[in-house]
Amino acid sequence: MREGNIISFKVFIDAKGRLMTEYSKLPSSKVTKVFDEYDKPFIDKILKELEPKLENLHHQLELELDRLT
Repeated sequence: MREGNIISFKVFIDAKGRLMTEYSKLPSSKVTKVFDEYDKPFIDKILKELEPKLENLHHQLELELDRLT
């Protein structure tokens, strides 16, 4: 594999015209299955820094979008 999603956040409009958010990440338990020992500290740092920020943003936007409907 040459490319894979480590962590992502997306805001989009679905086929029914609804504004949606999507948050996904590589589970910490799978980091060692996908990356070698050299890359693991970098991936762990990325997840540690971004996970709480993106998860919070995802939940905040979902709450705001729910209030609008």
